Amino acid sequence: MAFSLSPSAPSLARATLFKMGVRVAVVIALATLFSYLHLLQLLRDEAVEQLERHVTERSQREQAVFVLAEDNHAVLKKALEQRIQAWNQLDPDPRFDSLFMRMPDGTFRNRLESFDGTRMVGVFVPPGVNLDAGLRRRILAAYDVVAQYGPAFATRFINTYITLAEGPVLLLWPGRPNWSHEVPADYASLEYEYYAISLPSRNPERRTAWSGIFQEHASRSWMVTVATPLDLDGQHVASFHHDVLLDELMERSIKHHPPHAYNLLVRDDGQLIAHPELVLEGATAPYNILGSPDATGKEVPARLSSETRQAHLRPLFERVKNRKPDEVILELAESGEYLAVARLRGPEWNFVTVLPKGVVSAAAFQAARYVLFFGLVSLLVELAIMYWVLRQEIARPLLEFTQAAHRVSAGDFQVGLDTSRQDELGQLAGAFRTMSDQVHQREDQLREANEKLEQRVEERTRELKDVHQQLVQTARQAGMAEIATNVLHNVGNVLNSVYTSAQVARERLGEMRLEQVGRVAGLLTERQGDLTAYLTEDTRGRNLMPFLNQLGQNLVDERKALLLLLDDVGRYTEHIGDIVKVQQTHARTPRLNEPVSLAGLVADALRINSAALIRHQVKEERHLALFPPVLTDKHKVLMILVNLISNAKYAMDHMPVEQRRLCVKLERADTERVRIEVTDSGVGIAPEMLTRIFRYGFTTRPDGHGFGLHSSALAAQELGGSLQVHSDGPGKGATFTLELPYQSAEEPGTATGSP
Repeated sequence: MAFSLSPSAPSLARATLFKMGVRVAVVIALATLFSYLHLLQLLRDEAVEQLERHVTERSQREQAVFVLAEDNHAVLKKALEQRIQAWNQLDPDPRFDSLFMRMPDGTFRNRLESFDGTRMVGVFVPPGVNLDAGLRRRILAAYDVVAQYGPAFATRFINTYITLAEGPVLLLWPGRPNWSHEVPADYASLEYEYYAISLPSRNPERRTAWSGIFQEHASRSWMVTVATPLDLDGQHVASFHHDVLLDELMERSIKHHPPHAYNLLVRDDGQLIAHPELVLEGATAPYNILGSPDATGKEVPARLSSETRQAHLRPLFERVKNRKPDEVILELAESGEYLAVARLRGPEWNFVTVLPKGVVSAAAFQAARYVLFFGLVSLLVELAIMYWVLRQEIARPLLEFTQAAHRVSAGDFQVGLDTSRQDELGQLAGAFRTMSDQVHQREDQLREANEKLEQRVEERTRELKDVHQQLVQTARQAGMAEIATNVLHNVGNVLNSVYTSAQVARERLGEMRLEQVGRVAGLLTERQGDLTAYLTEDTRGRNLMPFLNQLGQNLVDERKALLLLLDDVGRYTEHIGDIVKVQQTHARTPRLNEPVSLAGLVADALRINSAALIRHQVKEERHLALFPPVLTDKHKVLMILVNLISNAKYAMDHMPVEQRRLCVKLERADTERVRIEVTDSGVGIAPEMLTRIFRYGFTTRPDGHGFGLHSSALAAQELGGSLQVHSDGPGKGATFTLELPYQSAEEPGTATGSP
């Protein structure tokens, strides 16, 4: 009979492919998500680290010029003090008149005929200044100091100048050599911020200070100024200055930044010092983020390139201003930006680098897109290949196995499968064919088994005698007394059951009413001539047929009982042979473990001892958990259980009949072990005997020899388990616990050897 899948039957290849495709797609999606999050975190950490490193390095580099200015001014202060002291003893007029002259506008400036502004110090004295001898001396002292040090400072600063408290300015500015002659007469040097920041009212600490940005009136250049005050005898007498062009400051500070980021400089009062979008063209005043327009409306403040940028700067400045002192990296959530902030020592400006978060997330998203794209392409290719492989290599062979299974179930054992394959399916095909052949053979063997039962019993009995003689002879020759005694002890236990079964069979055979058959035959012979009338009319004849039916049924029942008893004898004798084989460890190869139902094995052990238990009127209790077969040596386990049950029976011989109770329990100890407990209500075990119960030769029975428990404990160790005993004391019974490794026969792997 041939079988085939219906057109509507689901395809194994398609179903498997769909399930795998969905699962792999989910894995790819999750991998993409995790990759994106991981990359985002890595790129964020890298960007933050780069920002922090950049702002630290740039701030240190930028503040170097400020620190240098402070050092320069310290030199100028010391030199000016010394010069003023030196001029206090000299007449200043001759030299003063040779260098300077009064101009028509009332100011004093350098004489034009001998002045070179690229090498000489320019002097501007506003009109109305009282040029007494003391002021003239200070002007000359300042002139000498600027002339001496100004050229050296010109390598880092565009100019060097000193503003005296009365208003005179002494300046060396090679880039603007005619500044002292171009400056208007109404130039009020004492009113500008670059001077005011050095006054005691604005600078009580008398330290170097930096102005905000401003537009120099002569050159129309935007710059910042550093100023350091000089006090003599508690009075402010002069201020030292360097100017830094804003273009140079922005060139250094603004244009060097990480990719996609930008830098800015801002003061704590909100004045924007530098910004890549700061527009100074047409402006006369700096840009303030907080907004502080000129009250007179005469000043034109600088601006940013867009109103959006102006609105964005205010929350940025507030976040920078309110940060913690040691906080370097900030997040501006509303605009999605990272801020790296450093404080410039000297001017105390805030150096800020701004990086949009979108730059980091865009890179992570782009990488995640590549991961997702290539993952989906790989999935489609793999699914196509997998579909072909599943259809050709698995689905079709499985269909052939299905058809073969249907034929075997129908009784057709001529199965044709492809066994030429070298893979698992080829092995399965070979195993299937072997199984089919074995099933066929088993059917034939089962038919012959009943006919050969008596012959097998006789053969096994002879084999048992031969094996027993061989074991005794081997024990004598090799001196293996312990093995022989173990064999005799275990064989004796089973022989008791064999003897009991044989006696019961003999009694049952003796009770069979075979003589009744002869009597019936005699009656039928006597009445052979009128048999019909006898069977229908005679009182005894009418009862003859029911009697024959009952007699036949009785003979059938007795035959079944005898066959069961002979089956027990065969199983017991087979166990005797295996006991002998187990004990021959010194001359045998290791036994192989096989799948064993432990519940069935416990039942067999109870059945072997059933006759003795019934004879001693012992009540049985069974608590047997059911679980899949385990891999173990069933004959060793059976030997141990038979010994334990037999010992339990003997332990209850002296107990009242109503108290004789045997409980056998089978359960899982844990995930790796299984436990069998044999509990009796017998005489118990004294505490001092518990440590010696498994010793060789130890016994509490007058006729015992002390081999059973000793050999059982050794067998338990050989199985990888243990045998333990517990008793609460004399008269309280005992519990023997056998623990064995739990290796399910359904798990991968084959049987393992045990000695």
